[in-house]
Amino acid sequence: MPDQPFVDLFQDTEHLRWAPTEQVRERGRRRTRQTRIAATLAGLVTVALLATGAVALADGQEGAPTPVLPATGSPTPTPTPSATPTPSTRDTPGPPPSSPSTTSGSPSNGSTSTAIPATAMLRLTDLPAGFTMTEGDIDGDWSLESVSIYCRDAPSWTSNGRLAQRTVSFDSPTASMIQRVVRYSRGNAAVEMDGVRALFTDCIPRGATSSMSVLADGLGAGDESLLVGSDIEGVRSRWLVVRQGDLVAQIALDTDTTPKEARRYAQPVAQRLCAGTDTC
Repeated sequence: MPDQPFVDLFQDTEHLRWAPTEQVRERGRRRTRQTRIAATLAGLVTVALLATGAVALADGQEGAPTPVLPATGSPTPTPTPSATPTPSTRDTPGPPPSSPSTTSGSPSNGSTSTAIPATAMLRLTDLPAGFTMTEGDIDGDWSLESVSIYCRDAPSWTSNGRLAQRTVSFDSPTASMIQRVVRYSRGNAAVEMDGVRALFTDCIPRGATSSMSVLADGLGAGDESLLVGSDIEGVRSRWLVVRQGDLVAQIALDTDTTPKEARRYAQPVAQRLCAGTDTC
């Protein structure tokens, strides 16, 4: 009768599946190779460390640390540097940015510049002797739009498309003038002129002694020109309005300016506006 330890061993391994003989041999050969590679690499590392230490001692400097190689497996090959890489489209520098477009000092309907040049304004040479000139915004309710508050039902028009404006005033011992030039987007300058006509034609003044009217339409200057006036409770005002292309000039004149006198100013106003638009 077999001994009990052999009986137990037989029962434990009765249903155990053994690997084929050739597979067991291959595992043994692979383990042997790995052991040899590990031993070889360890030897190389030792030699490298000794060599580095020797160089550091010879130069009197501390040697640079040597990277530790993996203990098992094949060493990773060093990638071979390729030829100079061709830069991608994203990395390739594009052409230098183009310079902003400039104008010849005469902004127009098609120009990218909306600034109104000083040459588009009246100058002292356009006026009688004795005037002085001041540039900048003018305080006070001097513009023709200010009279709309005296209308019972002021005609509504929207001054859309205002792109830029410039103001200058002229003073003498006996007279004063204020000029404002506004640049409008395409088409809105003509709308502005129609709005001025409607305001001074259709306004019904609040006071019985007040009146507003178009004194002259068509002064022979610019694309459009007119003289409008108001008499609000005994206070009279006159404005010359001239359009040239996308520019509209509004000039506050003396209270007694006649259409004949307004025509004398309308011509130089229109000619000056040509410096700010190419529609002349």
